[in-house]
Amino acid sequence: MGFHLLPRERILLPGCLIVLVGLFVAVAPGRPLALLDAAVLDWLGNHFHGLVGGVLTQVYRATGVGFTAVLVAMALVHLLRRRWWKDLRLLVMATGGILILVDLVFKPLFSRQRPPGSLLPLDGHSFPSGHAAGAVAFYFAMVVILGSHHPRQRRTLAVVACALVGLVWLSTLYVRAHWPTDLLAGAAVGLAWLTVCLACWRDPPPADPQSGTARPLRSP
Repeated sequence: MGFHLLPRERILLPGCLIVLVGLFVAVAPGRPLALLDAAVLDWLGNHFHGLVGGVLTQVYRATGVGFTAVLVAMALVHLLRRRWWKDLRLLVMATGGILILVDLVFKPLFSRQRPPGSLLPLDGHSFPSGHAAGAVAFYFAMVVILGSHHPRQRRTLAVVACALVGLVWLSTLYVRAHWPTDLLAGAAVGLAWLTVCLACWRDPPPADPQSGTARPLRSP
């Protein structure tokens, strides 16, 4: 297993780190971005009621750790039955690694408190959002895996993944489990980690028979 970054990914990785640290600095108490965080949550609470609010609450409950674990297990079984071993390693690395990064590294490091007034009992730290990071890592890893075997469905898969991630994010904000900037930070972590995973999953560039050097990598 090698490690092969595309040229744009060499910029993306440090960019995600800058976004993560920059957001944390920008949401210090009293700063404009922290005030905007609170304003967004208040707006959602004031405008989403009744059936819509109930649906979003259930979406958040349904997309918790337990349900996500079932989805990941089903995906792993599918990859095992297909004998897509390389794809199996990608999914294990993407989903297992993101849990370690968020829960054991970044959340204890930043120690940001969750928003007050949560609609559900929650514990732990808030920044970055594990919901956001995990959704990006899992759903878009599946887009890459399934899209590599079914290229004609790649755009449809990407649209579905975006819709699912957006719904998870909206539900997370509605129940006041995270601040909006937690989600942005989680997306940055998820994207960065998925990029690392794809660099390990991607085949090395073929050597140029004339020069003996590797040809530039292209996206799968």
